[in-house]
Amino acid sequence: MVSLAVSKLGCSELFFVEPGVKVDGRYYRDMLPVMRRIAGDVLVFRQDSAPVHRARETVQLLQQQTPGFISPDLWPPNSPDLNPVDYRIWGLMQERVYKTAVPDVSQLKQCLIDTWSSLSHDVIDDAIYQWRVRLRACVKAKGRHFEYLL
Repeated sequence: MVSLAVSKLGCSELFFVEPGVKVDGRYYRDMLPVMRRIAGDVLVFRQDSAPVHRARETVQLLQQQTPGFISPDLWPPNSPDLNPVDYRIWGLMQERVYKTAVPDVSQLKQCLIDTWSSLSHDVIDDAIYQWRVRLRACVKAKGRHFEYLL
């Protein structure tokens, strides 16, 4: 598994979760300082209803330390169409990484790192800009399918 954080102010490095490592609330909460370092005080933290996102300690920490926190109960439970990484960035990276055969996991990791580091920040800015448009469409569709409204 690979994860990352994006912002108009900067992006994180790729986080590779090694096989057998459980991504629990503590692991997830340890990523918060990385996001703070990128975004400073203008962090708007959004998440879905994955168990690590809903962990009581995680929600309490984010409510206390992140003024722009949007809690899981105010967000659609599974919302990849509202996550810039899901609706734009991973697809673009996958397209670039798999232009050639990837022989093993270590080569895949390196291809992902190289692709991520070569990605123009304009692509990330555009994906983030689409977020508000997508959020408005989601509200207009009352949380149901909204791609047809874009």
